Amino acid sequence: MQGQSLLFLMPETKPAPKIYQEKKENTIEKYEVTIDRTKCNTCGACIEACTAYIGSAQINYEAFSKTDGYFRVHNSNSSCSGCLNCVKCCQHGALSVQLSPQYLALGDPRWTADLILSTWRQAETGKSSGKYEDRIGDSGGGFDRIRFEFELTKEPSPNDKSLCEMDTSIVLNKRRDGRPEIELPVPVYGGDMSFGSVSLNVMLSRAMAAKAWNIFTSTGEGGYPDELIAYKDHVITQVATGHFGVNAETIKRARIVVLKYAQGAKPGLGGHLLADKVTPEVARIREVVPNISLFSPFPFHNVYSVEDHYRHVQLFKDMNPQALVSVKVSTPTDVDMVAIGSYYAGANILQIDGGYGGTGAAPDIAKKNIAMPIEYAIPIVHSYLVKEDVRDEITIMASGGIRTAFDVAKAIALGADGAVIGTSELVALGCKRCENCERGRGCPSGIATTDPVLMHSIDPTWGAQRIVNMYHSWKKQWDYILSRLSLENIRELRPKDEVKFRKGRFNNLVHLDHLG
Repeated sequence: MQGQSLLFLMPETKPAPKIYQEKKENTIEKYEVTIDRTKCNTCGACIEACTAYIGSAQINYEAFSKTDGYFRVHNSNSSCSGCLNCVKCCQHGALSVQLSPQYLALGDPRWTADLILSTWRQAETGKSSGKYEDRIGDSGGGFDRIRFEFELTKEPSPNDKSLCEMDTSIVLNKRRDGRPEIELPVPVYGGDMSFGSVSLNVMLSRAMAAKAWNIFTSTGEGGYPDELIAYKDHVITQVATGHFGVNAETIKRARIVVLKYAQGAKPGLGGHLLADKVTPEVARIREVVPNISLFSPFPFHNVYSVEDHYRHVQLFKDMNPQALVSVKVSTPTDVDMVAIGSYYAGANILQIDGGYGGTGAAPDIAKKNIAMPIEYAIPIVHSYLVKEDVRDEITIMASGGIRTAFDVAKAIALGADGAVIGTSELVALGCKRCENCERGRGCPSGIATTDPVLMHSIDPTWGAQRIVNMYHSWKKQWDYILSRLSLENIRELRPKDEVKFRKGRFNNLVHLDHLG
């Protein structure tokens, strides 16, 4: 999937970075076309029938070509739309169209094969193809059952050329405490991923893309590799309970420091990096012994009360007077109390991390049964902070199971300011959701690995361009949503007062399970 060396521009002002469309695209697609040459009489009906309509536009997929008097399937995987027009018109039964075995092997109910292929397409071109589902999965719940009201009516097809450029910026510091406000051009930044859980090349890809978009990515709890220093203005330093690789230098160079108190994918469990991922280089950065499994305790052992929490936040504010402090918490039933406590502790950003986030290394029993789903936690936190009259003094970033541009917009419509994105960036890099992330050589895509050979499956410049392209597509989708809702900017999408549901409806959203 890797092509030539790619180039993108780091904007000096607001414009988004340049899109590079790959010359070599993904070869896994939904449908597979075969021709029985013993039955084909080369009549040409299949060529004429190989069309489809997207909106009012007729598209010729050109799945077939006639060469030397024979019909051949031309680039069949990426061309076929599954319309079966060719099968219907073939009088001799020479054609068959079926789901590709590779397509059937992809994904899971939350990350369906269609959603993966759509994300790959966006990473290749910077656009949504319209061929695959790019908004929801097949989980039967969560954001997959929530829609914007305009989606229940007949929608005009999004047209990138006719869309107006909308204001999708958010501010990360609202406390007016003398620290930088930090404005992002889009309402997202990259989530925490540790060196050891993913390769150095993945971390570099994400950092380069963050610099291009003028947003951020996070080190996770695996320390701060020297190779990221060149991107320090766009790298968040995470301090987790194991304190791996954390020192005063990494704190002082950061514009944002995130204190990870809990992760939605495994609240109450802490972290576990298996021994075969603790290579000598990982061990050096984490300041541990190689080839020994690493455990992060669940709590910070110096934080057992609200007063401890306050002192903990202030410690890092004192260490770096220019840094914003983000507090990352999971979503217990009293997440509203956690939120107000973090506000009074002095946090600039509160990241609420729901269940279903994390890579395939997080145990399913934890992801599916402990933390509150993020779509429930957001309105609880938002409403309580509104009641306490402090909502506009802290930035709420949602994470945990947010996969698409529409998921981000739904999170904002429920009460968040923006979202922290993890898995989607990895899918853009080629993740197939095989969920074998915990082993050193377990990841066939070279993403969740520390193997010195497999890691080179990801070229950082190539990987960065794919993430850049994905966010280009997401930006167009946010522009489309705002235009459909007649809003001037994405901040207007967030409710200004307490969340109130009425017959399954709330702030431009509807829940399909509660419509009368």
